[in-house]
Amino acid sequence: MGKQDSQHIEIIARGVCVMDGCLLACHTKGAANTYLPGGHIEFGESAINALTRELGEELGMRCEIRDFLGSVEHTFVQRGDQHCEINLVFAVELPGGNPQEAPQSREDYIDFQWMELDTLGGSNLEPSVLRNLIPTWCDVHQGPWWGSTYADAK
Repeated sequence: MGKQDSQHIEIIARGVCVMDGCLLACHTKGAANTYLPGGHIEFGESAINALTRELGEELGMRCEIRDFLGSVEHTFVQRGDQHCEINLVFAVELPGGNPQEAPQSREDYIDFQWMELDTLGGSNLEPSVLRNLIPTWCDVHQGPWWGSTYADAK
């Protein structure tokens, strides 16, 4: 795929699952950063259906999608290529979840971990603006909120 062919904005549905002061995060094995569980919204698919599908594929269980929390635009470089994405973020409940034990991933390339909310500021969670937005969402219970990693975002 040439540079021009790869220049598009990805639309991602992500879930914020908080239990007992801990956030469920996803991690690609061998990578330094963590991110919220979820994935790409397919053409013709709603964000909620995409998140339900992705969580089912990743966790092997049905999660309950709750409120829309907000949107985060994100730009980053990966393997020398510029990426741009819009993340639609929803509150998620994980029935039977336990912050003392990370859920098993059903996909070989990722694993899950619980991160304490009060340590997110110094974590490797991406997009980085989520490190401050997620505790705000949990404390204030208002929104939706918007964040951006673009340098020119106000």
